[in-house]
Formats: sequence, C-alpha cells, structure tokens
Amino acid sequence: GIVSAAILQRASPRGVTSLDRSLGFLAYARQQVPDPRVRFAAADAQALPLAPAVADAAAAGLVLNFLPRPERAVAGLARAVRPGGTVAAYVWDYAGGMQFLRAFWDAAAALDPAAAAADQGRRFPLCAPEPLQALFAGAGLSAVAVTPLDIPTVFQDFDDYWQPFLGGQGSAPTYLAGLPPERQAALRERLRATLPFAADGRLHLTARAWAVRGQRG
Repeated sequence: GIVSAAILQRASPRGVTSLDRSLGFLAYARQQVPDPRVRFAAADAQALPLAPAVADAAAAGLVLNFLPRPERAVAGLARAVRPGGTVAAYVWDYAGGMQFLRAFWDAAAALDPAAAAADQGRRFPLCAPEPLQALFAGAGLSAVAVTPLDIPTVFQDFDDYWQPFLGGQGSAPTYLAGLPPERQAALRERLRATLPFAADGRLHLTARAWAVRGQRG
C-alpha cells in the first residue's frame, strides 16, 4: 500500500496494478489506499498475470531476494512494460548496509557461530550491486544502473533499538525467540556494550537499500 500511495502522489498515473501473494497484505493495502485508480490483486511474482506491454513502468519492492527464481520475476516485469519503459526494483543491503541488523548478527555470531546460517547477509547474496546488475541485464534490459539508498535510522535509546527484535517475525526475531532466556540476555548485553551510542544515549545508524533500474528495448 505504501508503494502504491507513493506512486499515486509522485507520478499521477492513470492506473496502478499492485500485486502481492498475501491476502492479508492486500486487504490492509485496500484500506490504506482507497483510490479507484489502484487495482489490488493476488499473484505470484514469478508468474505475473500481466499482458505484454501494458505498462509504462514496473517495480518490485523488497521481494526479489525472497524468490527461488528471481529471474522469472524480472523477466515478467520486463515483458509487462512497453518498449522504452522502465523496470525497477529495490532490496535491502543485508550484508553491510543495514547497520542495525548487521550489529545484531555480528553479536549473535560472536556468541554462537551457528547463528551465521540465519544471517540474511549470507542467505541473500542477490542483495548487492553486481548480482542485481547481472539479473537485470540477463532479462534483456539496457542502461541498467544500481544506486544506493541510505536511510537514517535513529533510536532514542537501547530499548528503542532492542524492542523490534522481540516481535517474533523475521529472521533476527525468530532466531532470538529460539534462544533460552540466558542466551537472549547475553546477546542483549553484548549489543548494549558494542553499539556506538551518542553522548545523549541515542543511536544513529543507517539502513541501505540497493535500487536497480533498466530499460526495455
């Protein structure tokens, strides 16, 4: 819903087709973006139900690294845009640019080497400039460019930083929830001791995403 709303605000399109596999996400998005120009529908990104050359632009947000066959998704996006149209995507830089998450996994691996298996930086090698460039070029797109997007993430104190990891959803919260209380406490205190807090107690980090775009010939 957030991406659809941003497109409506910035581009003033005649129409937007917004696809997701999750019926719950789609229901929430419909409530948040009650605009008749947007059509929300359930679909698999690896088998997009779009006719050829029906759109001026197509984008995939924070999804490609979760797909077993991301090349199918990019090929589908490229097929859906008209000649000269733009295909774009963005993914988080799990290996280094997501500083708040990188600190968590580095601390976890220092206490438990087995934690490395759950680290998104290792699990998602696609989330880097060279693999993204190759993915888009392999779909026949031209003028492919990859750009970093750095977003400030400021936490008021350690508790503000730690709280999201207690949610139980996502790789890091799931890993944390699987630890016994004493190991959770050890990880928490290691992070508290190693994070670069400012003198006022706040924590200034950044979250980087890689944005890639190409043009259909």
